[in-house]
Amino acid sequence: MGILYLLALAIALTGMVMLDRRFRLFFWRDARRAAVVLVVGVLFFLAWDVSGITAGIFFRGETSFMTGVLVGPELPLEEVFFLTLLCYLTMNLFEAVGRMLGSARAMGRERRS
Repeated sequence: MGILYLLALAIALTGMVMLDRRFRLFFWRDARRAAVVLVVGVLFFLAWDVSGITAGIFFRGETSFMTGVLVGPELPLEEVFFLTLLCYLTMNLFEAVGRMLGSARAMGRERRS
């Protein structure tokens, strides 16, 4: 039971990859740029977490759904997967919303002409 949260995060990440592939949102649009953005985003949030842990603000929660594997003091393995999912979701949403707004603008221009 100690792997359920990690498994759920992996399934959600798989869903993000499938949406990305289907609509060519992030990695399937420009893999090099996407990799840089994703790594920078995850590293930023990991630094944020480490700062919070060092300041005594963040603590690891105990639950039977987590593996108990730590990548640092008070920093569970699941946090890395969660931050990756968060950044990937954000970039997919950013691109999808940008496309929808672009389509709406184009339809508005067509109606006016």
